[in-house]
Amino acid sequence: MTVHVLVVEDEPVAARAHRTFVERMAGFEVVDVAGTFADAVRALGAHQVDLVLLDMQLPDGHGLDLLRQLRATAHPSHVIAVTSARDADVVRQAASQGVVGYLLKPFTAAMLEAKLRQYADFRSALETTASVDQTAVDAVFDAMRPRREVALPKGLSAETLVKVRQLLGGSDQARTASEVADRIGTSRVTARRYLEYLADAGQVDRSTRHGGSGRPHVEYRSS
Repeated sequence: MTVHVLVVEDEPVAARAHRTFVERMAGFEVVDVAGTFADAVRALGAHQVDLVLLDMQLPDGHGLDLLRQLRATAHPSHVIAVTSARDADVVRQAASQGVVGYLLKPFTAAMLEAKLRQYADFRSALETTASVDQTAVDAVFDAMRPRREVALPKGLSAETLVKVRQLLGGSDQARTASEVADRIGTSRVTARRYLEYLADAGQVDRSTRHGGSGRPHVEYRSS
């Protein structure tokens, strides 16, 4: 399942950063970047869009107006607000228009990754629910709630954690700590600490790789 994303952001540097980061996430594809309200409307008509990353403050309109237009036309896109708009009324109106997430600038790459991962789980739950009962409904809405993470151990950084997640999430291939270390530029011991953190948090699977005459290796694969 590929999530088709429209980035709506009027600041060119921020727009490029959002596009670059989204395209590094396995299962996500940016179909267009819009810098204005009018460009966003055109892009929504020209592409299949599953998710809009929406800046509220646009030069020719407000993000809330775009939300209202989406809802009035029953457009199927979901929306995550990615904005510096901190006005409580804007937040309330965005919630009433059905945004599935609200991310305040400035934010870290890890925070954006968490929102996108939550959305991927949310969409997967929507598409795999064959019949509706309370358990199924709860699973869908729980997917967009923040995950409880195992506390990040001292000495580990959120930025490197993102790199490890992206490496494992980019393919179905299982990797050892040595293989991860070679790809992200750390020592094997450091890579193993990140991998063990993710395994303890239930975000990667651990298994043993046998073969050859040496000792078996522990390998890690995205859950």
